[in-house]
Amino acid sequence: MIDGTMQDFTLTLDKFLDHAAKWHPNAEVVTAREAGETSRIGYAALNDRARQVTSALRSLGVKQGDRVATLAWNTQEHMEAWFGIMGMGAVCHTLNPRLTPEQLAWMIDQSSATLLLVSEDLVDLAQRIVAAAERTSCRVLVLGPDAGSGYSLSAIMKTAPTDAAWGDFDEKSPSGLCFTSGTTGAPKGVTYTHRANYLHTLKLLQADVTAITASDTVMPVVPMFHANAWGLPFACPAVGARLVLPGRQADGENLARLIADEGVTIAVGVPTVWLGLLDYLDANGDDLPNLKRIMVGGAPMAQALMDRIEARGIEVQTTWGMTELSPLGTATPPSAHNRDPRSSGRPAMGVDLRLSDPEGTPLSQQREVEGHLWVRGAAVVERYFGQDEPATVDGWFDTGDLACIESDGTVRITGRSKDLIKSGGEWINPGEIETIISALPCVSQSAVIGRSDPKWGERPLLLVEFREGFAPSDEDLLAALEGKVAAWCIPQEVVRLRAMPLAPTGKIDKLRLRDEYCRA
Repeated sequence: MIDGTMQDFTLTLDKFLDHAAKWHPNAEVVTAREAGETSRIGYAALNDRARQVTSALRSLGVKQGDRVATLAWNTQEHMEAWFGIMGMGAVCHTLNPRLTPEQLAWMIDQSSATLLLVSEDLVDLAQRIVAAAERTSCRVLVLGPDAGSGYSLSAIMKTAPTDAAWGDFDEKSPSGLCFTSGTTGAPKGVTYTHRANYLHTLKLLQADVTAITASDTVMPVVPMFHANAWGLPFACPAVGARLVLPGRQADGENLARLIADEGVTIAVGVPTVWLGLLDYLDANGDDLPNLKRIMVGGAPMAQALMDRIEARGIEVQTTWGMTELSPLGTATPPSAHNRDPRSSGRPAMGVDLRLSDPEGTPLSQQREVEGHLWVRGAAVVERYFGQDEPATVDGWFDTGDLACIESDGTVRITGRSKDLIKSGGEWINPGEIETIISALPCVSQSAVIGRSDPKWGERPLLLVEFREGFAPSDEDLLAALEGKVAAWCIPQEVVRLRAMPLAPTGKIDKLRLRDEYCRA
């Protein structure tokens, strides 16, 4: 018998902010306000305010396991609410303000949240959500530095103590609830646990993933209401990195000013965000010398956009993930030699992948072939919120993505299985066409969808948003596909869009495109 034990150190998320407050007390969390103003606070002071949030919530009757909803942008107040809710063992149910009141009311009804914390400029939307909820009576409290009214959280926090107890619950307790975007079906609730998000944070901080350190200034443009802002509000205090929160100002001009003024070294978001930033920089002749790296995910990045960014000496780091993965699955290591927007990098430690055939049987060969992508890991969903059946088969989760794993282990997402187009009995992968078209310098964004055809069943339709000043002919555009895809895969029709419709998460909204262009 071997004697001795290790300490029982529960993996709960409050420990990240406590660590930052003790060892990086003056490292700043900066928030962009209206009219170009900013506010800033150190981690120690933010920790005190987050504990005041806990005290205020307890005074309102919130208990461990209760759901508290938030409807807010990336701000200091939202981060305080996050840690205040999660630190006491309640569940933070983030809501996306870009959805309709009816959609959000449905989510509130699912979670049974009785308290809704909301940014000052979203109060009207919050009231419409509460009115539309059918099963839940939800009280609205306003978040904000100047929200001093009787229905504001700030008013209650003024007399709340800063020594509220945190932790003291099982690390497998739920910490958050986030509904999927519903771009391929009805939204599903993903319940995060403290243990899963703690391990996900350690995964993020690996040297071949984000490699964030205390010397970095990180700006998550990806919203806190979308898959926990990819975990960055946990990872940054974990290492004492400065955190810059852009609020709701995610246009190119405001982001450029914030990055320059705050010396942002790492910025994170979906490709459409960086398209707007680069268009602004190009139009105004500006530069961002401090910005070293852009991490991109959520949707494929066009080769042309990647080239524009890296021509400025800014490294592009591609990633892949899902809400169900907390969300990171794979990442291209910083300073990787082979720069390819089609590559999503390798799985981080804590994630395992495999490829299968359409029926779910693992492929005998797992390299250099395309298959359906499955995943398992410590921060991967096992069962959706409110559902009885598991979301996995034999411990593996079907991502719905098609992928190829290269000989060196890097992953290339080749499309979505639900997006495949069956034409004349043959399958067409829209992602293959989109990759080629989006690489053209004249193209801003492109999408391919299947449209009913009386002869072939379906035919691909190409929809394109061009960069300003470009207007190539259909023939010149489609010529880029010749010799790169089979002749029967080439669309016969091109639709030119003034602006590509985007889903609430910043991805191209293919459901809307199908609704507008594929109805008989």
